Amino acid sequence: MTAASATLHVVSQAATRRRQTPLERQLHAATPPTPKASPLDAFELARKKFLAGERIDMQQLAVELGLHRTTLYRWVGTRDRLLGEVLWSLAEPTFAAALEHAGRARGGERIARAVEHYLKATNDAPFMRRFLEEEPETALRVITTKESVLQARSVEAQQRLIEEEAARGALDPPLPPHDLAYLIIRISESFLYTDIITGEEPAPEKAGQAVRALLR
Repeated sequence: MTAASATLHVVSQAATRRRQTPLERQLHAATPPTPKASPLDAFELARKKFLAGERIDMQQLAVELGLHRTTLYRWVGTRDRLLGEVLWSLAEPTFAAALEHAGRARGGERIARAVEHYLKATNDAPFMRRFLEEEPETALRVITTKESVLQARSVEAQQRLIEEEAARGALDPPLPPHDLAYLIIRISESFLYTDIITGEEPAPEKAGQAVRALLR
């Protein structure tokens, strides 16, 4: 198992601080789900729709699954939490690819390269552009607030990366790892979602430059 995959394995197994939904329990369970309709079916259908550029409508999702809407909400929590799980399922392998792209870079340069590559890939994804353009308020809430599972897990992944680089002597973190990870994620969000925050074009390369300046 590579260092990148080990990092993400630990992150994907991290328990959330709040009570888990049935979907979250099944996504991170050690045993496979039952073959009948399940929270994972709802997740997979929602993910398929999101990748196809469709808006996730909870009522329609329930109908297609043959469920009452209240059952769907009990399974996944809220639409925002379901969207968060869908987004993390896409972000996790993208982050793993970004770490591979960083190659043999070490310390702050490895982190900066990974951030820049991840943001470029996210910005270029058609489904993300559709989501940001058609549902900007929802997107910012699901992606960038403290209730976001995507932000929380992104911070955890970044913290593990910082701790790895520090442990091998390639980085002297200027802040505690968790605080530094949170700051890097906020920098990333600021440059990636700038078009819906300030109206300017997204600038992944500027995020990389900012992270380099922070960690040099």
